[in-house]
Amino acid sequence: MINRYIRAIAGTFIIISVLLALYVNINWLWFNVFVGANLLQSSFTKWCLMEDILRKLGVKDADKGCEA
Repeated sequence: MINRYIRAIAGTFIIISVLLALYVNINWLWFNVFVGANLLQSSFTKWCLMEDILRKLGVKDADKGCEA
């Protein structure tokens, strides 16, 4: 469940950032770089700040998906 939230939040951040870059200021694309860099580093380190934040907010990691 928590992985679905993380993907949804990352996707939402990226879409909002692109829209802000198109309609407000091109520098909003740096936010996409930040989100992408966090996704990339979490694939190497297996640590995700958003996961820690969601857990502190009470989101449970109920479904294990493909993990066994």
